[in-house]
Amino acid sequence: MRQNAGVYLFLNAEHQVLYVGKARNLKKRVSSYFRGQQSSRVALLMRQVATIETTTTETENQALLLESNLIKQLKPRYNILLRDDKSYPYIILSKHQSYPRLAFYRGARSKDYRYFGPFPSILAVRETLNLLQKLFRIRSCQDSFFRNRTRPCLQYQIKRCTAPCVGLITPENYQRDVSNTILFLQGKNQTVIDDIAEQMEKAAQELDYETAARLRDQIASLREIQQKQVIMTGQGNLDIIGLAQQAAHYVLYVMNVRHGRLLGGKAYFPDVPAEHKTTEVLSAFIGQFYCQNEIPHTIPEQIILPLKIMEQAWFTATLAERSGHKVKLLNKPSGKKQHWLILANENARQTLTAYLSDKLAFYKQLECLQMTLQLDNLPQRLECFDISHTQGEATVAACVVFDEQGPRKMDYRRFNIDDITPGDDYAAMRQALLRRYKHLKNEEKNLPDILLIDGGKGQLSQAEQILEELQISGILIIGVAKGPGRRSGLESLYLSSQSQAITLPADSLALQAILTIRDEAHRFAITGHRGRRAKKRRTSALESIPGIGAKRRRELLRQFGGLQALQNASATDLAKVPGISKRLAEQIYLALKA
Repeated sequence: MRQNAGVYLFLNAEHQVLYVGKARNLKKRVSSYFRGQQSSRVALLMRQVATIETTTTETENQALLLESNLIKQLKPRYNILLRDDKSYPYIILSKHQSYPRLAFYRGARSKDYRYFGPFPSILAVRETLNLLQKLFRIRSCQDSFFRNRTRPCLQYQIKRCTAPCVGLITPENYQRDVSNTILFLQGKNQTVIDDIAEQMEKAAQELDYETAARLRDQIASLREIQQKQVIMTGQGNLDIIGLAQQAAHYVLYVMNVRHGRLLGGKAYFPDVPAEHKTTEVLSAFIGQFYCQNEIPHTIPEQIILPLKIMEQAWFTATLAERSGHKVKLLNKPSGKKQHWLILANENARQTLTAYLSDKLAFYKQLECLQMTLQLDNLPQRLECFDISHTQGEATVAACVVFDEQGPRKMDYRRFNIDDITPGDDYAAMRQALLRRYKHLKNEEKNLPDILLIDGGKGQLSQAEQILEELQISGILIIGVAKGPGRRSGLESLYLSSQSQAITLPADSLALQAILTIRDEAHRFAITGHRGRRAKKRRTSALESIPGIGAKRRRELLRQFGGLQALQNASATDLAKVPGISKRLAEQIYLALKA
């Protein structure tokens, strides 16, 4: 093993990655795991290691970046994992020559836009966009909509746009509004006010009092915004990271300041294996948060930390190389920055308190459920199934999983249901249960203590039959039937061990636990069904016809002007299209008439 920088992977006998680590000297770092006294966490890890793989890198900074990307990709069991969004919201300004468009954007970056952000949440973007539309009235419509307007739209009528689509503003005046928008997003509010004040004086001198009054109101709005903007930093870009811990639970709260404006904050809940130090959690968070391939542009000039992290100089050098500018990691800020760090830590603490109280509330509900159903032990795993469709179309079954801490979204599953009579909920439930528990049994994975079924005796019977066929026992099955008028709180419960339904008081914590899980399954099923239905309705009927590829579909639709005209065409008309033989035309005709 070379004494180079790089990344090492610990794998078990099944070749699953258990841990990913980085090192400036691979040989020394990996050897350290086999020397001296180890913590119980490391000892447990090493007992499972069967293979070690290493990858050398040209520089130490590349090792840190590679480690972060591998952790995100492989999600090893013994690494600290950041559960994060895949992309961040931005405000974009298109590069339209005369009338650029200002809009919300989330996704991969493109050269066709100028980006402002990232923002910590979609809400922060929408609030800023709404404010900008009031102040500068830049259009937000798609270019296709913009090109085809013959009269102003509703945005113009409510004074959120100047209607450049129909020429109600000159390109020069529109560009002035665009320039002020950019300055505002860069935090240069006073520059904007000075520019608008000059325009107001000029309009007044030309006796254009209506324009002068509008500009006066615009200045008043900008000054009001300045007064409300409590936290200002000149022209700086920085992130403030607060941290809170209670037992094995951690919350990191990131406040974003861009161009002197506080954009807001967002909480992150990393998955932390046992026996990790707070500094290790913070280091892992920074590595994964700032070193992702998708977002190298989000690294600010300063990052304020609640404490000093391990290998802080290494992180500083790597982030500077990645961002293309100097980066400072400050763990002992003073003045206003110290006040902001206190604020970020307080936000983290409050978020963690609320997070744990929610988990505690659900735990108490489970305790009540245990007492009500007279169970020997507290349920450790609960699964619930629901079916969703629209008159039999695009049927989807959903399975959600809860444990004593609440939902385990990583274990959620959806099943597209096919080959049944449309609308047959019993058959749909049977298919979903069979697929789910046949897989769990074959893979020897965890089975639930309680299985909840959204439905009455019929659905309960399907579940009992499936588990009997699979020779699975020890699972309590509960059918949750809707009450009179489908009112929540009046549900009847059918238990596999009892012949009669039971009802619980509406304020029962046991019933609340059941309804919480049932409602989550309902939400998850409906979301899946709507997505499948929308995808199915977007699919052309031509796609199911053998011999009709993308090129022929495009030519058919072009020749007839759309699917409706195509469906009304005769086989003779279809055969006149280039590339369509008489035999293929007959197949298309019969398929479209079916």
